[in-house]
Amino acid sequence: MSQLKQYYDQEVVPGLVKAFNFKNVMQIPKLEKIVLNMGMGEAIQNIKVLDSAVEELRMISGQKPVITRAKKSIAAFKLREGMPIGCMVTLRRKRMYDFYYKLVNVTLPRVRDFRGISGKAFDGNGNYSLGIKEHIIFPEIDYDKIDKIKGLNITIVTSAQTDEHAKELLKLLGMPFRN
Repeated sequence: MSQLKQYYDQEVVPGLVKAFNFKNVMQIPKLEKIVLNMGMGEAIQNIKVLDSAVEELRMISGQKPVITRAKKSIAAFKLREGMPIGCMVTLRRKRMYDFYYKLVNVTLPRVRDFRGISGKAFDGNGNYSLGIKEHIIFPEIDYDKIDKIKGLNITIVTSAQTDEHAKELLKLLGMPFRN
């Protein structure tokens, strides 16, 4: 069992029950999955950019990404339906908890001038989205071997019904929200 999962079971669950007076254990919010997404618009002209993005996302997440393809053709962007334009990974169970622990305790503190993350990026259903401008903040990425700095979207999906419950869950799990 992951160290963070054990902490969730022993510390976070009683804290959430105390804070919101849940009557049933099924009401207690938990992490369901974490989705990492890299959209590579320049993959239209240069397909090699996508290969490096897939490799770097594999090193960050610990599992092989799937290549995402365009759903529609857009003439202004010279994009045809079915062209590869990005990659994504869905983390669940042990890998999800390990990635979350690494994100909160190792990666986010490496951001220059870090003052916490915004508490307003919830979607209304208890899910949190975080955008990272430079993927080089992850310790697995070797700065000398990358060709281009890429952005990364991280979506944390919880079973919480409201944003308030989800924010408290993430706060108890160590997410550094800005005051």
